[in-house]
Amino acid sequence: MKSVFKFILNTIPRPILIRLSIVVRPILALLLKGSRFTDPIDGKSFRMFLPYGYGNQRNNVLSPSTLSLERHRLLWLYLQNETDFFTSTTKKKVLHFAPEQEFYKRFKKQTNIEYTTTDLLSPLADVKADICNLPFEDNTYDIIFCNHVLEHIPDDTKAMQELYRVLKPGGMGIFQIPQDLSRATTFSDDTIVDQKERAKIFGQYDHVRVYGRDYFDKLRSIGFKVIEEDYTNKIAPELVEKYCLAKGEIIPVCFK
Repeated sequence: MKSVFKFILNTIPRPILIRLSIVVRPILALLLKGSRFTDPIDGKSFRMFLPYGYGNQRNNVLSPSTLSLERHRLLWLYLQNETDFFTSTTKKKVLHFAPEQEFYKRFKKQTNIEYTTTDLLSPLADVKADICNLPFEDNTYDIIFCNHVLEHIPDDTKAMQELYRVLKPGGMGIFQIPQDLSRATTFSDDTIVDQKERAKIFGQYDHVRVYGRDYFDKLRSIGFKVIEEDYTNKIAPELVEKYCLAKGEIIPVCFK
């Protein structure tokens, strides 16, 4: 199964994968129904989660029902338990980059937010836009989600500046990235052009860097106040295992 999923991820373009997954998802959820692992996003349980990864594959990480990964389930729990994102009676403007399927329909149904999605390629995007040159006014959004996007952007400084520009004063942004916490500094090397080698070094062939611990300080240099939220340490160990979370993953919660 791991080799099949690896082949699919590395050969089928992401926009097509998104469309195909809408059909495949309910079939997978039925076949893998069980009680060992639970997806907190929809509350459904399974005997196993699916493997995932463009290079080295991780076992039991992809939820059969929502297609969420560890980072998505962690973010959902954080929003649900630590913020008023789902319960606020004051309507908030939300901007979501490269919207994840597991969030898209759920966020869109929320009556307490005005929800806008954006991306250059995603079929789920309301606005086709370049993150380095956004078509939005200054200080527009109360909340911005930009998760696992910046590692694809050559000029991530400009992208961060644009995120800061369109976020309202007092607003919150969550900007998750794949991060190697054993690295003090971020690594990039444009001379590596072989896709297999890039996937091996950067995690995916289309990533342009591996972020280190200095990622948070770079966000601070843009102007953000950053909370390095080590949220799995606030969750019971048995739930970390049951929800298939990545122990020690940091959520960058940013405020303007």
